[in-house]
Amino acid sequence: MLRRTERILENIPVGSLGLITLAGCEELGKKVDDYLVKWRHESGNEYRDDIAFSGYEKDTFLINAKVPRFGSGEAKGILGESVRGKDLYIMVDVCNYSVTYSLTGQTNHMSPDDHFQNLKRIIAAIGGKGRRINVIMPFLYESRQHKRSSRESLDCALALQELVRMGAENIITFDAHDPRVQNAIPLSGFETVAPTYQFIKGLLRTVKDLQIDSDHMMAISPDEGGTNRAVYLANVLGLDMGMFYKRRDYTRIVNGRNPIVAHEFLGSSVEGKDVIIIDDMISSGDSIIDVATELKRRKAKRIYAAATFGLFTNGLDKFDQAYEEGVINGILTTNLIYQTPELLSKPYYINCDMSKYIALIIDTLNHDGSISSILSPNERIQNVLRKYKNGEPV
Repeated sequence: MLRRTERILENIPVGSLGLITLAGCEELGKKVDDYLVKWRHESGNEYRDDIAFSGYEKDTFLINAKVPRFGSGEAKGILGESVRGKDLYIMVDVCNYSVTYSLTGQTNHMSPDDHFQNLKRIIAAIGGKGRRINVIMPFLYESRQHKRSSRESLDCALALQELVRMGAENIITFDAHDPRVQNAIPLSGFETVAPTYQFIKGLLRTVKDLQIDSDHMMAISPDEGGTNRAVYLANVLGLDMGMFYKRRDYTRIVNGRNPIVAHEFLGSSVEGKDVIIIDDMISSGDSIIDVATELKRRKAKRIYAAATFGLFTNGLDKFDQAYEEGVINGILTTNLIYQTPELLSKPYYINCDMSKYIALIIDTLNHDGSISSILSPNERIQNVLRKYKNGEPV
């Protein structure tokens, strides 16, 4: 259950809780901190005199951490307070390109490589003094490079091994491109969390006239790799499921990948049905719009695209056009990575807030509690569906 009070937390905390948010992740980290502070003020009285719960109730769990840079662009991690004996949770958004730094007098935007390096700098600054180090990296660094198809580097596996060697015990990520990358660190904690519940809640809050059954709605995977997401969504909502597969031209490489020739559809008729396209990320957006166009050609009714990470690497113009032409009715992504003010202002955009979910995971792990019930959202989904069908506020 998502309500904190319904969990059984029998263990004492691993250590006093500390939350470190790296540059670019401050806004999400502040929301997470607010939930943790609120919950612990509510339940802190009963533990006030227990030395095992020292530091359990605070006005903030955020720890002052900075990564200043020299004029050459090199940097160092600095902690502004002691972290000895603390259970530390380091949050990093490797996709936040809005963060800049000066390099020999010129402004440079931070790349995922820069953010990952900053994460390592802060772990190095902790210097083994923390009780436990947990990394919360919503967009898993280099997760798109998860397997070798020729003479290629396996960057994601190397990055995970490097974090574990530096002392990270748990790595929490969301909707990893391929969860099997955890095979690189089989003896360490690795969780990939799906935001399916938040997508469903966001959609139901925004669209009031959905008929959620297999006659009126369908879940679609835009490619063969994301079939599991669509299968799960279809099963919990009681819908039919369909998928596209990408026919590629393997004789050419454009922008680092083989160009897509066509999207072929497998599944029952979508005519007159509302459709949810579910994927892990929207990068350039070409695939989502191509799939939506194909579905419209097959006479689908309304089309909503849900993706954990909205990168929008080529801007939002094509989505504006698709919305105006009625190809796409809504786009749902989370606040796990940087969202531009322009994106947040769009009439078709539905923002799914993940801060409460992250706070709940942190709070449970700090007690060394099981998070399996938190990671399985089926019960919460059925509860929100029942409310929606009964006309109650979601």
